[in-house]
Amino acid sequence: MAIISATLLGACGLRIPGVTPYKMEIQQGNYVTQDMVSQLRSGMSKEQVRQTLGTPLLTDAFHSERWDYVYWREDEWGKREERKLAVFFMDGKLVRLEGDIAAAKEPAKEAVK
Repeated sequence: MAIISATLLGACGLRIPGVTPYKMEIQQGNYVTQDMVSQLRSGMSKEQVRQTLGTPLLTDAFHSERWDYVYWREDEWGKREERKLAVFFMDGKLVRLEGDIAAAKEPAKEAVK
């Protein structure tokens, strides 16, 4: 009888003090770090970018010169972290990045005398 009562009360949404349901961390998309983005340089081929960042989450048939890397993670308390990075190519070569993760500044070239 006690087991049936506990089951019915649990199904109604009542919480038993000290007992919490398990909620797992959920991750979706491409996890792109600042170190990975720092390895990118203008003029890299699509294959070089794919080797550095992985396969993009989104590729559009109408905009083949843009790749989107989207990532989100929700922890067991419901806190959500989101990151977005768009990689743009021109004639198959990397030209610019846009998103939450900043690209590293390329070192200035010194004038050769």
